[in-house]
Amino acid sequence: MQVSDVSPADLDDVLALNEACVPHLNSLDMEALRWFAANAPYFRLVRTAGRLAGFLIGLGPGLDYASPNYRFFCDRYASFGYVDRVAVAADARRLGVGSRLYEDYEDTLRGNAPVLTCEVNLRPPARASMAYHERHGFACVATQETEGGRKEVALMEKWL
Repeated sequence: MQVSDVSPADLDDVLALNEACVPHLNSLDMEALRWFAANAPYFRLVRTAGRLAGFLIGLGPGLDYASPNYRFFCDRYASFGYVDRVAVAADARRLGVGSRLYEDYEDTLRGNAPVLTCEVNLRPPARASMAYHERHGFACVATQETEGGRKEVALMEKWL
C-alpha cells in the first residue's frame, strides 16, 4: 500500500471514486475537488498495484467551507482535524485501505490538533462506517439533520 499526496493528475480518478461512493459520500464536481486539492491540509490517497484504492480529505479550522458538519466542529474546537470524506474502491474494501489512511492522518495531527472528528450517516444508515468508527475509538457527541431533513448524521470525535 502506497500513501501519497494527491496531485492534479489524480483528480479524475479521485472524482470517479467519490461518485462511485454516493450516497455514502456527497457528490462532488471537479471545481469542488480542485478547491479541496488547493485548501485541504490533508488530501492523500492509497494506491495498490498502481491503482487508486482510496483517498481521505482532512480539514482543519478556519477554512471558508460551508458544510454544517464542519461548522459544528469549528464552533466547538479551536484546533481539530476533520475527516470531510474518505472513500475506498469496492475491490479494495476490507484490505486495510481506510485504516491506513486514518492512521496516516492521525500521525499528521499528533502534536498539532488534539482531536480527530468526522460524521457518519444515520439516515441513510451507514452501519459499517459506524461500526468501524466506534471500533477505532470514535464517540458520538451530537447528531444533526442536513439537506432539509433528508439526512441525519452522527457527529463523532476521537481524542488523540
